[in-house]
Amino acid sequence: MTFNPILAPYPAGRPRRLRQSPWIRDLVAENRLHVSDLIWPIFVHDQDKARDAIGSLQGVDRLSIAEAVKEAREAKALGINVIALFPHLNEKIRTADAKAAIDPDGLIVQTCRAIKAAVPDIGLLVDIALDPYTDHGHDGLLINGKIHNDATVEMLVQQSLALTNGGADILAPSDMMDGRIGAIRTALEAAGHQDTMIMSYAAKYASAFYGPYRDAIGVKALKGDKKTYQMDSANTEEALREVAIDISEGADMVMVKPGLPYLDIVQRVTDTFKVPTFVYQVSGEYAMIKAAVEKGYMDHDRGVMETLLAFKRAGASGILTYFAKHVAELLKA
Repeated sequence: MTFNPILAPYPAGRPRRLRQSPWIRDLVAENRLHVSDLIWPIFVHDQDKARDAIGSLQGVDRLSIAEAVKEAREAKALGINVIALFPHLNEKIRTADAKAAIDPDGLIVQTCRAIKAAVPDIGLLVDIALDPYTDHGHDGLLINGKIHNDATVEMLVQQSLALTNGGADILAPSDMMDGRIGAIRTALEAAGHQDTMIMSYAAKYASAFYGPYRDAIGVKALKGDKKTYQMDSANTEEALREVAIDISEGADMVMVKPGLPYLDIVQRVTDTFKVPTFVYQVSGEYAMIKAAVEKGYMDHDRGVMETLLAFKRAGASGILTYFAKHVAELLKA
């Protein structure tokens, strides 16, 4: 007996059927951006004025502690569950030994306490690295012209404990020193901070996209570069090795940084490890979008939303972005 299949008339497949109206596009969308995906990085300064505009980050200000508390209230009201805190210190406080980083009453410790007192149910993510505190702008201690890994790790452990005691919920080591996750996790356990989370900057690349951030935290002139500890942009397998090490040492979550130039890394990390993987839409990415919009080359909101959806499409669990508050307002509208 011969089987004669019944063929649908040409063309059988018309993918455009599922694109013809907004309601059907929404119904079949594979990825969605939700306000709970957003982490909002803010900069806190030790100056007298409430706000100080950052020239290289259009629309982003350095904030006093009181202003940071106000913004935390607004963020929570919009549905943003986590704020990431970064310091801008007076130049006189920045030293070669980065002592201000371990001050139990330092700027970010004070900010954590103030925000937790006012908005106790918002999550606080804090940066663990020495670059905002050093006079040379590096993430670690510079000894005889080289970044000293183990001496830096000792400082990072003390910084982690100071910030945890201040009320930080998530420690985010961004320094890329070897062994720092295990050392921090060991110290947290010994100090009774078993519930403190670690989001490791596990795959942080030496990138041209960090310039505005360095301006924001007050790094005036970086001495040398960071290529001996941040990753080479040519490498993929190395990122997987770095992530594997940090997970084995006690990281609860990992991060890829920068964002758009490294979507392939985000996807490989999420597919390989199946752990919460975050991505940082860094200052240079933000500044490029703002510049394109200012020149009339791009629609602001469409451009922003498209980039954030790209992160979700690559598998990111969440996104650190300076657009977070604006996007939360868009999603709420």
